[in-house]
Amino acid sequence: MAQAKALQDSVAVAQEKLAKTTVRGIADGGACVVEMTGKYDLLSIKLRDDISNHSADQIAQIVLSAIHDAKTKADEIIDKVMNDATAGISLPI
Repeated sequence: MAQAKALQDSVAVAQEKLAKTTVRGIADGGACVVEMTGKYDLLSIKLRDDISNHSADQIAQIVLSAIHDAKTKADEIIDKVMNDATAGISLPI
């Protein structure tokens, strides 16, 4: 039971850390920059002024690409933080 409590506490700390972690996704050479937390909460979407030269469909695709880039980076951080949080804790099966 002590190991289960230690795991629960460690995961709670990791989740707090992820909530405070910010990643940045970039698309089309910086035409769109997205900021997201390690818990996938979008914080901002910034578009460069010259993005208006693109069609609405192209802008949508650029924004989606930036979000995907940020999500990929968040996934990497989540994996690391959660692996660190559970390292050394083994639970009986």
